Amino acid sequence: MAFTNSGGHTQTALAEINITPLVDVVLVLLVIFMLTAPVLQSGIEVAVPKTKTVKEITEQRQVVIINRDQEVFLGDKPVNLADLPSRLARPGVDPAHQVIYVEADERVPFGAFASVMDAVKQAGITNISIVTQPIQNGPSAKK
Repeated sequence: MAFTNSGGHTQTALAEINITPLVDVVLVLLVIFMLTAPVLQSGIEVAVPKTKTVKEITEQRQVVIINRDQEVFLGDKPVNLADLPSRLARPGVDPAHQVIYVEADERVPFGAFASVMDAVKQAGITNISIVTQPIQNGPSAKK
């Protein structure tokens, strides 16, 4: 950059921005965010029961989660059991064609599970799937 002083002489600027450290810092921040992003998206921890037959979930659906403390979540957001039917209802979508996945911890009592199922049915949704994990067969299985 060049500047003209009051005497009419042209002078160049002595200070220039060195962007190499800026690029280094940005790359380090990018690596940090790439490593921590999967950890932040982990969601609610639930130990679902293991079964022999498991169907893969291929579409993004609404998931009702019951953790081991019997807290109910719709996706990642906590929800009151009394508010669950109104939160599940989607405007413009027929409840008979709506699919809900229920993911319950294996230590949840059946009464809590039945209460959540009843709240889902109060919303008019009858297509309810229960999320499970496959049983691992072979030497790596520990049960």
